[in-house]
Amino acid sequence: MSSPLRRATRRIGLLGGSFNPAHQGHREISLAALQLLELDEVWWLVSPQNPLKPVAGMAPFASRVDAARKVASHPRIKVTDIEAKLGTRYTADTLRKLCETQQECHFVWLMGADNLAQISEWKDWQQIFHLLPIAVFDRPTYTYRAVAAQAARRFQAFRRPEQAAGRLAITPPPAWTFIHHRLNPISATEIRAKRRASKSRARSET
Repeated sequence: MSSPLRRATRRIGLLGGSFNPAHQGHREISLAALQLLELDEVWWLVSPQNPLKPVAGMAPFASRVDAARKVASHPRIKVTDIEAKLGTRYTADTLRKLCETQQECHFVWLMGADNLAQISEWKDWQQIFHLLPIAVFDRPTYTYRAVAAQAARRFQAFRRPEQAAGRLAITPPPAWTFIHHRLNPISATEIRAKRRASKSRARSET
C-alpha cells in the first residue's frame, strides 16, 4: 500500500458486497468506520457475484469496480477485486484466506444492521464471527430486527460496548459491536429502481 502507516500492524476494515452500484451510503459507513474504529484503511471487497443475489440485473464486474473507485474517492478507502483473485465465492472463504495470507493485518468485518438480520442465511456464518471481530452499523428500520436476529442472539455474550469500538479491531474474535451511527438510508436496490423508472419514463416520452 502506498499510504503511510500509522502502526506497525495495520487495522483494516473490510466492507463486502456486490456494489451494484456503489453509493454514498457505502462511503459514509467507511468514513465512520475509519473514525470510530480507529482504522488505518477500509477495503471494499467487490464480489464478482453474490450467491444470494440473482445474476439478472447485475452490472459487469469490471464496471462495478470502476464505479466503486469513483464513489470511494478517499486515500484510505481501497476498492479491491480480491475475491476474484482469490477465487472465492462465499464471505467465510474469502475472510479465511485473507486471515491466512495477510497475517500482518488486524481485520474487522463491517456490515449494516440489515445484514446482521439475515447473516444466518450465509454459508458458514458462525465461522465468520470466529474469524474476525465485526462492527454492525445501524440502518433505519433494521435496528430491532437486527438485535433480535438469530446471529445477535447466538453471539450475545460476545457483544462489546459501543464505547470500546476503537479497540474492536485488536479484540480477539468472537467479538462484535453495534454502532448507533445513523447513515445514509439509500440502498443499491433503491438506486436501481430509480434508474429503471427513469428509463421507463424516457421511453414513454419518445
